[in-house]
Amino acid sequence: METTDPASNAAATSDVLWAAAFDKIGRDYRMLLEHFARVLRELGEDRLAGCVDLVLRDPAPGEPPLAAPGSTRELQVLSIAFQLLNLVEENTAAQMRRAREALPSERGEPGLWRYNLEELRRAGHTPDRIAAALRDVHVEPVLTAHPTEAKRPTVLALHRQLYLHLVSLENRMWTHAEREEIHREIRETLERLWRTGETYLEKPDVLSELENALHYLREVFPAALGKVDQRLDQAWEALGWGSPLVAAREARPRLGFGTWVGGDRDGHPLVTPEVTRSTLARLRSEARIVLERQLEQLAARLTLSAHLQPVPEALTARIEELAALIPAPERDAAARHAGEPWRQAALLLRARVAADGYTMREELSADLQLLDDTLVAVGARRLARGSVQPVQRVFDTFGLHLASLDLRQNSAFHDRAMEQILAASGVAEEGYSRWNEEMRLAFLEEELLSRRPFLPRRAELGEEARSVLGALAVVAEHWEKHGGEGVGSYIVSMTRDVSDLLVVYLFQREVGLVQSTPEGLRCLLPVVPLFETVGDLRRSPAVLRGFLAHPVTARSLPRARSGEPVVQLMVGYSDSNKDGGIVAAQWGLNRAQSELAEAAREAGALPRFFHGRGGTTSRGAGPLHRFLGALAHGSLAGGFRMTEQGETVAQNYANLITCTYNLELLLSGVTAATLRHAGPPSPLDAELAPAMEALAAASTRAYRELIEAPGFIDYYSHATPIDALEHSTIGSRPARRTSRRTLEDLRAIPWVFSWNQSRHYLPGWYGLGSGLAHLEREQPSLFASLMEKGRLWPFLRNVLYNVETSLASASLEIAGEYAALVPDEAVRAAIHGRIEDEWRLAGAMIDRVFHRSRAERRPRMIRTVALRDAGLRRLHTHQVGLLRAWRAARSAGDEKGAAELLPPLLLSINAIASGERTTG
Repeated sequence: METTDPASNAAATSDVLWAAAFDKIGRDYRMLLEHFARVLRELGEDRLAGCVDLVLRDPAPGEPPLAAPGSTRELQVLSIAFQLLNLVEENTAAQMRRAREALPSERGEPGLWRYNLEELRRAGHTPDRIAAALRDVHVEPVLTAHPTEAKRPTVLALHRQLYLHLVSLENRMWTHAEREEIHREIRETLERLWRTGETYLEKPDVLSELENALHYLREVFPAALGKVDQRLDQAWEALGWGSPLVAAREARPRLGFGTWVGGDRDGHPLVTPEVTRSTLARLRSEARIVLERQLEQLAARLTLSAHLQPVPEALTARIEELAALIPAPERDAAARHAGEPWRQAALLLRARVAADGYTMREELSADLQLLDDTLVAVGARRLARGSVQPVQRVFDTFGLHLASLDLRQNSAFHDRAMEQILAASGVAEEGYSRWNEEMRLAFLEEELLSRRPFLPRRAELGEEARSVLGALAVVAEHWEKHGGEGVGSYIVSMTRDVSDLLVVYLFQREVGLVQSTPEGLRCLLPVVPLFETVGDLRRSPAVLRGFLAHPVTARSLPRARSGEPVVQLMVGYSDSNKDGGIVAAQWGLNRAQSELAEAAREAGALPRFFHGRGGTTSRGAGPLHRFLGALAHGSLAGGFRMTEQGETVAQNYANLITCTYNLELLLSGVTAATLRHAGPPSPLDAELAPAMEALAAASTRAYRELIEAPGFIDYYSHATPIDALEHSTIGSRPARRTSRRTLEDLRAIPWVFSWNQSRHYLPGWYGLGSGLAHLEREQPSLFASLMEKGRLWPFLRNVLYNVETSLASASLEIAGEYAALVPDEAVRAAIHGRIEDEWRLAGAMIDRVFHRSRAERRPRMIRTVALRDAGLRRLHTHQVGLLRAWRAARSAGDEKGAAELLPPLLLSINAIASGERTTG
C-alpha cells in the first residue's frame, strides 16, 4: 500500500501553483503589450509600436539597442513596458496568495495571521497568551520623501487605474461585452500614460511630496485597516479559538502612521519652519476628510427608529448639545432625521468635524463611545460592533492628525546652532563645536537645572539657530492648541555622544516645549538617537546609558499602555552599509540592537526600535517576514517603527489588496516576533556569534580595501551614472549633505542608486566572499561552524538570502559596458577585475553554506530576474552611449549639446529603475 508524504504533496502543489503563476504573468503581460502597441498604431506611431516587444527579445547581431542617442520616445516605450510588467507581477502575486489560501491543507502565506498564529500554537503559546500580547503591539510605518521614487504622482495614479483593470479581469462572471469594455478602458488608460510625461520637469517642492504621502494616508490605509482586522478574526476562528478574545478594538494590535515629509530637515534646507507649520495643518485637514467619510457612512447605517427602541437620555442630551455647536444649515440637515437619533447624532458629529470643532481627540473619542454605549444599552450590540467600532478603530489609528510628523536634524548642525545661541546670549565666546564631550556635559548638566532661556527677545541669530529654534517653535504652537497628537519625535542624525541628545533639551527649553515638575524640568518632545555608521553603532550602548541616566530624560520619556517608560531608538541601515559593507553593517546592527535593548531594560525602560530601512537590500530591504524573524533577540517588546522610503511606498501600498497584505505582514510579524523575543534566545545566537564577528571584520577589510584602493573614486565616477543622478529631479532633497564632493559627503541613496543603475549592485554583496574565504583560511573551526549550522540561523540566512538577490540582479557583462567608460585603462582593469573576482567568490561561498547551488534553491528568483533581462540589456547599452555623449559634450564646453542629451539620459534612468523595480 502506497503512503502519501504531506511534505512532498505540499511541494508538488507549490510547484504547480508557481508554474501557473509564470504562465499567468506571460499571458497578462502579452495582453497589456498588445494593447499598448495597438494604442501606438492608432496614434500613427507604427515605428514605436514595433518597439514594444523589444523588452522581450535580445538585439540581433549588429542591431543597435535603440534609436539615436538623443531619442526619448523609444526609451519611454521600454519604460512603460516594464511598468506594465511590474503591475502584472503584483496582481499575479495577489491572485496566487488567494489560490494558496483556498487550498484546504494550507496554513496560509508565510508571515500572515493564519501562518503565524499556527506557528505560535505549535510553539506552545495559548490563545490567552497570544491575545494578551496583541494588546501591547504597536506598529508604525513612517512615510519619508527620500528621493528614490522616480515616477511622478500622476503616473502612479495611472498605474493604480491599470492595476484595478487587471483585478477586474479576474472576475469570470463578466459577459463578453463587459470584458471588452474593460479592455477598452485599459487602452484609454495606456494612452493617457503615453501622453503623460514620466519625469519631473523640475525638482518637486516639499509640499508636492507631501501630496503623494497624503494620498496613501487618506485614500488607502483607512480602507486597508478594516480588512487586516477582518483577516485576524478569520485566522483566529479558523484555528477554533472563537473571536471574543480579539473582538474588541482594545484587544487588537495598534497601528499608527508617521511621516518625515515636511519635518526631515537633515541636509534639506527647503524644509523651513513654515513648511513644517503647513504640513501639520495639512495633516489635520486631511484627517478631517477621513473622519467625515467615516461618519457619513456611519450615519447611513444607524437608521434605528426612535419608535422601535427606547432612546437613552444621554444620547438625547448630547444631540441637543451638539446641535447648539453646529451652524444652522448642517444642524437643520441633521434635524431632518430626528426620528432616527443615532443617525442624527452621527451627522452632527460629521458637521462638527468638518468645522474643525474638535481641538483635542478626547472630545470626539467620548462622542463615539457614547454612540457605542447607547447602542449596547438598547440591545444592538451587533450594530455597535459592526458599525461604530470600525469607525472608532479608524479614529484610534488616524485621530485628528492622520499621521505623526517627526522632526530630524544632524548633530553637527545642532553644534553650530548652539554655538550661535551662546554667542547671541553672551554666555560663551568660545565656539561650542570645539568643546570636548566632558566640557559639553558639564555645561549641559548645569543649564538643565534651570527653566531660564538663553536668548533675549528679538536676538540676532545665525541661520542654523534660526532653523532649529524656528522648527521647535512651530511644534510648541501646535502643542499648545492640540496637545502632542500629530507630533512624533525629534530625531538626531549621526548621534555620536550623549551631548548630541541632551542639547536638544536646551533647544526645547528655549521655545517653551517644557513643563515644570516637582523633580525638575520635563521636555515634551521625545528625543531619539539615530545611530548610523558602524563605529557609532558600536558606541551606541554607552551613549544610551548616559542618556537614560540623565534625570531630564527619565522625566521626559513617554509611557507605554502598561505604564512603563519607553525609549525610542533609531538605527540606520544606509550609512552603516556605505561605511563598512553589507556584512559588517548587518552584524553591527544586530549586535547594537541586542546591546541597546539590554541597556534600556537595565534603566527600567522598554526599547522601541525605529528601523531606517530603505528600498534595496544594501539599505535594509528584503522580505519583511524574514527581516522580522532575524531581528536581534530581545529587541522587540511590542513597539516597532519602520521607514517606508521612495518607490517602496507605491510598491507596498499603492493598491488596496497589496496594502492589506503588507500591513498584515507588519502586524502579524511583529506580534509573532514579540512573543518569540519574550522567550529564551536560540542557542545559535551565542554559538555562531564569534564566527559572525570574525566574518564581519574580514568582510569589512575587503570592502574598505576596495573603496580606498588607488583609482576607485575615478572608477566609480565614470563607471556609474552618479554625475547624471546629481542632475536628476527625482526628489526635493540634494544628493549631498553639503557642497563638498567627497564619498563621505555623498548620501547613501545616490551611492546605491548609481551602482544599481550600472548593474554592479556592489553595496548589496561586496565583501562577503572574501570574508568567508578568509575565515576558511585563517579560522577553520569558525568557518566549519558556519558551514554546519549557518543556514539554520535566521539572522545569517536572511543576510545570505538578501546578498544572493543582489548577486543575481548584478550582471558582470553589463557592468563591464559601464566600466568601459573609465578613461584610465589600468584603473579600469584593476578595479573591475577585483569586483568580478569578488562577485564569483561570493556566489560560490553562498552555495557552499547552503550545500546546494542557487539554481537548485531559488529557481523562481532566477526566472523572475530573467524576465527582465532582454529589455534591460537594451536600456543599459543605450544609457552607456548617452553617458559617453553627454560627458563628451560637457568636457568640450558644449552646453547646448549637453542640455539636449540630459532629458533622454534622465529618462533612461527612470526606465532602468522601472525594469529593476528599484532605485536606491
